[in-house]
Amino acid sequence: MENDSTFVAPEGVYSVTEEHKPNPLAQHTIAAAPVLYPTKVSTVTVRFPASKTNTAGLAHLLGGNREKELKKDKVVGREREDGLSVSSSDDVDDGSPDASSNPAPDTSVSTPVIPHEQLSTPFSHSPGGLGKRKSAPRPKHNMRTTSSTFITRLQNADNLNKALGSKQGETTFMFYNSAKTFVWTEAGTKIKEPLARIYFSAYPTCHDVNLATVSPDRIDVIIGFYSGDILWFDPISSRYGRFNKQGRICNSPCTAIRWVPDSPNLFLVSHADGTIIVYDKEREDGAFTPHEPGTSPPNLSSSPDGSSSSSSQGEWNPLDSIFVTMPPWHPVTVGGPVPVGTKPEKEKTAKNPVSHWRVSRRSIVDFVFSPDAKFAAVIAEDGCLRVIDTVAEQLVDCYASYFGALTCVAWSPDGRFILTGGQDDLVTIFSPWEQRVIARCQGHSSFVSGVAFDEIRCDGRTYRFASIGEDNKLILWDFSSGALHRPKLHAAHQQRMSMTSTISLALRRRGESTLYLPPTGGESPLPRYHPAPSRNEVAVVQPVVVKHIGNDMLTDIAFLPRGLVTATKAGHIKFWIRPLAVQHRHLRTQSALRRASQTDA
Repeated sequence: MENDSTFVAPEGVYSVTEEHKPNPLAQHTIAAAPVLYPTKVSTVTVRFPASKTNTAGLAHLLGGNREKELKKDKVVGREREDGLSVSSSDDVDDGSPDASSNPAPDTSVSTPVIPHEQLSTPFSHSPGGLGKRKSAPRPKHNMRTTSSTFITRLQNADNLNKALGSKQGETTFMFYNSAKTFVWTEAGTKIKEPLARIYFSAYPTCHDVNLATVSPDRIDVIIGFYSGDILWFDPISSRYGRFNKQGRICNSPCTAIRWVPDSPNLFLVSHADGTIIVYDKEREDGAFTPHEPGTSPPNLSSSPDGSSSSSSQGEWNPLDSIFVTMPPWHPVTVGGPVPVGTKPEKEKTAKNPVSHWRVSRRSIVDFVFSPDAKFAAVIAEDGCLRVIDTVAEQLVDCYASYFGALTCVAWSPDGRFILTGGQDDLVTIFSPWEQRVIARCQGHSSFVSGVAFDEIRCDGRTYRFASIGEDNKLILWDFSSGALHRPKLHAAHQQRMSMTSTISLALRRRGESTLYLPPTGGESPLPRYHPAPSRNEVAVVQPVVVKHIGNDMLTDIAFLPRGLVTATKAGHIKFWIRPLAVQHRHLRTQSALRRASQTDA
């Protein structure tokens, strides 16, 4: 029987096993805040050693026998600072042991880590970039003893180091923001107090965990703020570094932040001014001023014939291109002609930003990477979904929403589909490979605020995903491209698509998407712009489960191997455990094969 803490899906009953509520101090801050930035959730699974003898790495990190050497390294690092802006420093360190050397080997199984030489990530060819160092650096400053006014308070759980040192097997950690606090807790244990709670003078707006570097003795978390500041934080060692300090590179609020998949050091940040900035956590912030559209010289992404995407006057159409500013230390500009008025190689020491993309004239809402990190799906308040080639720094396609702004986005685990939710109360399924809208999902009665794929129930034939909305609905959807009923007028639309429907996004030539598009406004068609198809051209998907949750507005959803997590605007987190019979599809197959082999024997 369903109640407030359960709902029934085709595979069984989901039930709430734990809840995390904002503390009274956070509630007071929320009530006093003029603007509340929605709670977002990040999760990571860490595999701790099974044997106690293997936990020496953690003890070594938290106060090992190389303290003197680490102090020496720290002093050298301070002498190199130029006083302009620093990426991994904020205050003069207090001399406490540094955690920046000799990390233990990565034992996490959250995502496969590809060798550096095989990476297909942005700027992997840049000098001093990926694969240049055997051990990734760690944040420099101790949050427990900082004098920073940006970090107002750190509250760790009692005996935190002892508790971490005693862990064995897989542990799922959860991070979320609530008002001016950032919380680190453990999922699935029903603990009363979080592992750590950090109070800031600015509002955290977005965050992400680096799955490529996570291990029992380090977790790299990156946090974006309303002030534009960016904090790199390791909760295990309580150490941090800062980027874009006081908005030095961009003073617009951070709207989304993501580590580049499988990269230990690169991350992207989107801002409310319509830009995306590429950072390297190993670099200091440099003196940088981006070019604006209409100014000279515009380093724009090029069209297929090599010409500029904008006119000679520097006019820029955000539906047709992204406007890229390459700093002097950008890998493309290094080794090229030296601009007038600048000094040679001395001025080209690699710093942040790695690159600067102006994507839209309106605020960027969110972005996600494709599984291979070669592309990014970006949504903005102008109602467009943009697919960007992150390596070539070019706009591939631009899709218009049915109505209003887009509010959330997700990319399927196999890279075949992109989900968006929007102010049109719809969840839309796009196929970037076929360059078209596959289906629309009708079930919400208000803005959609979050979408997520359930990787355990996606097998390449059928896909399970969930959406949440401001109508307080949690909806589960099952999607199979072969089972869709095509609308009556879809045949003509499909005929226009036939020339590219079987070509992979990663292989097709630039500009092919323009060949079947009708003219816009009586002019020649825009090379990459796809207007929204009408309702009778697109198949409709109906909900599998509709669950009303509480009275507080839902803001985020995430799937875990053991269940799913929902978050509300005020910071109320619920963990819904899966039905006990649910296993990963390939695990069920392996179990069946083992039983068959035992029977034959």
